[in-house]
This record gives sequence, C-alpha cells and structure tokens, in this order.
Amino acid sequence: MRLQNYWWLLMWPFLFGVLSRIIYMKREELVNGQYCIRWRPFPAVVLAVPFVIWAGWRRHFGDTEVYRSTFLNMPSSLDQIGTYMKSVRKGYGFKLFELLFKCLVSQSDIALFVFIAAVQMVCLVYVYRKYSSNYWLSFFFFVASTDYLSWMFNGIRQFIAAAILFLCVPLIAKKRYASVIIIILLVSQIHATALIFLPFIFIVNGKFWNLRTMAFMGAIVVAILFADRITGFLVTALEETAYEGDIDILKNNDGTNILRVLFYSVPAIMSSIYRSHLDQANNPLINVCANLSIVTAGFYVFSFFTSGILMGSIPIYFSLSNYILIPWLLREAFGREKTRFLETLFVLVYSFFFYFQCGPTWGLL
Repeated sequence: MRLQNYWWLLMWPFLFGVLSRIIYMKREELVNGQYCIRWRPFPAVVLAVPFVIWAGWRRHFGDTEVYRSTFLNMPSSLDQIGTYMKSVRKGYGFKLFELLFKCLVSQSDIALFVFIAAVQMVCLVYVYRKYSSNYWLSFFFFVASTDYLSWMFNGIRQFIAAAILFLCVPLIAKKRYASVIIIILLVSQIHATALIFLPFIFIVNGKFWNLRTMAFMGAIVVAILFADRITGFLVTALEETAYEGDIDILKNNDGTNILRVLFYSVPAIMSSIYRSHLDQANNPLINVCANLSIVTAGFYVFSFFTSGILMGSIPIYFSLSNYILIPWLLREAFGREKTRFLETLFVLVYSFFFYFQCGPTWGLL
C-alpha cells in the first residue's frame, strides 16, 4: 500500500476523471440558497481514499520519522498520561490526542497516520465537494501543487490545524464569528500558529480588496522594509520558550523560492484582473476566498524576504481556498466556451509544477 511511484498522485485523479465522464457522478444540490451541480458524496470520497492510504503508509518523508518515533516511545497506559504531559512543551492538544489514541485505539504508528490523514482529507473533501464549482479540479490542484506531499506527508500537526480551519471558511462568509473563534482557540492547542488566523476572519470578509485587505498589504510592505528588525524581535521573543528551537530557522534567511511565490500569487492576480466579475456576483464565499488569496500572496512575498521554512509555512492557513477560487474564476470570467480550454491549460501548468517540484527539486520522480 506504500506509494512507490509518485506519478500515481497524478495518474489516479486523471483515471478517475475519465471515469467520471463515463459514469455520471453528480447531482443537483442546494448551496448557499442556490441549486448547483455537485459531485455525489460517494465518488468524491473514493477519489480521495488512495491519498489517505498513501499518507498513512509513507516512510522516510520529511519529518515522518520524528512523528513515528515520538508516538512509538509514548507510554501506552492511561495512568502514565499525567506524568508524560508534564514534559510536553508545545502542541499539548496534539500530544494528548496521540496518547489517547495509543492507549485506547491502537499502538500502530500506521493506524495513527491513517487516522490523521483521514481527518485532514475529510475536511478538504467536504469543503471542495460542497462549495467548489469543479470538485475534481479543486482536488487536482491540491495534489498537483504538492500541498498534499508537503503537508499530509510532512508537517502533519500544523496541517491538522489548517484543515480544520478550512472548514471555517463558509462560516466566515456567513459571519458566524463566535463559532470560528472557538474553533481557532481549540485548534491552537494542536498548533499555536493557528492563532494567526484569528484577525483574518474579520479582514477577509466583505468585498474583494476592501480597506482591511489593503491595510494588510500595506503592513506587508512595511514588514518587508523592516524585515531584519522583525526577525530580530522574533528571535528575542522565542528565546527561552517552547519554540526556541526555531531560532536557527529564523536566523537562516533562506527565503521562499520566487517561483513558488509567483505560483501561489496567481489566484490573487487573476482576481484583481477580473475584479468586475467578483463585484457583479457579490458571492460572500467567493469574496472571502478572493481576499484569502491576497493574504496568501502577501505572506508568501514576506517569506521571500525572510524565512522560507518558518514564514513560508504560514500561508497554508489561507491558500487552500485558492482551489475553490480558481475554478469559479475560470467559469465566470471566461464563459462556458473558453472554460474547458483554460481548465485544461491550468491542469497542464499544475502538472508541470508537480514535475518540477517532485523531479528536479525533491528527486522523487
């Protein structure tokens, strides 16, 4: 069940996409007060199942072995939980979950990884299936952008937080702020960086390029101008804390690759070019996604001037909504006749990015 050939990450969606042309997998559903065509739940889940299995059976990828070793060395008895938790310095919620899983469910590290991957994937499938105008395309973008490998094979603690917060995007559009704030506070016990999402639930609501998003981009420009001072402040703030191990990462000014910055800025650029379509539709959810694309681009630009490893991990809290935004823009801004051609073009571009990242950059192909 272990993934041996990484080309399967693209081959399976392509094969399933062809099958969806033969077998009709969609139905009409009520979404945000309008009847839309959406994938049926069962085929949507079937498309995602292999990715859960591959993530669960992975070996020697990123920080996988650190998570594996930590889990296997945890106590397996409930009466030892109190003593173990006293030694935990960060991610208390995640560590408590691992302990309870090992004591009550299974001592298998594979079972743990499969369960975590399933939770992450359920969050993505639920939102993309219900709110994307093209579920297959949204799912393909998530995989081909290498977000799947970067986060479900690596950095899984932070991605649990990001995936759960992704469920909050429709709630933000409905202005159910109290519910979102509670979820953020709970998720921050899994990964403290989730707290950064808190102010943005107010910033991204409303019209595209509203005053709040403009102010955010202005703050990014100022932050870039004073990047050295901000880095110095963060280094001082992290000293003698649970995150002091991240100081060396901050000091190493290895900014995010410019190609990745440009790649993740495309949705914000497209939204700006075709802003009139966003204004005309005035869809609350799409407006939130468009503003989140600005936030994504802003953080990626900032990470280019600071730390690609540390600062470059922040945009994952905002970038998942790009894969709802792009299919909507392609359909609404270009009309039905051009949509199929442009969707194919985007699939080719994302496939090339996948090859560049997994081949020459990571050496997986």
